[in-house]
Amino acid sequence: MNYFAFRRFSIALKNNPKAFFDVSIGGNPTGRMTFELFKNEVPKTSSNFLEFCKGYKPLLGQNYSYKYSIFHRVIPRFMCQGGDIINGDGTGTISIYGGRFPDENFKYKHDRPGLLSMANAGPDTNGSQFFITTAETPWLDGNHVVFGQVVDGMDVLDKIEQQGTDLGSPRQRIEISECGEIKEESAE
Repeated sequence: MNYFAFRRFSIALKNNPKAFFDVSIGGNPTGRMTFELFKNEVPKTSSNFLEFCKGYKPLLGQNYSYKYSIFHRVIPRFMCQGGDIINGDGTGTISIYGGRFPDENFKYKHDRPGLLSMANAGPDTNGSQFFITTAETPWLDGNHVVFGQVVDGMDVLDKIEQQGTDLGSPRQRIEISECGEIKEESAE
């Protein structure tokens, strides 16, 4: 994978928020992935993901977070899927909007590794589950909303991908040990 070419085509904008995952594989700290979220073009989807990175607590409810959740499905040369903060196995989902929420748009394409996209069960069924591409996946265009990209930590994504199998069950537990928002310091 040519990381320099990937970075050259970055569409990073200063006003887009950034989030991070600290990942452990088999209980061993592996590294950090930093994401730029395309809030300028897909604000609802980006906000939903960011709230789960920060820890979302509805009024009088429990705290929902990606922290301690796992990547439950990893298929080499395709994608790494996580975000089931309900059941941990790909069967559960929730959103900050109450239930599932509609697809915002399909402006961004699955044209390279490192793209953050919504996992769903069909049109307009977005929730907490997401995936990160490890290859170009154009057959997903028009079906899954791309809402961010890895801007640092592609080596961590590679290590996650190495734990994958053709059927998707990871060889070892891949856990998000910490997550949150990265606040940019303003230059005043």
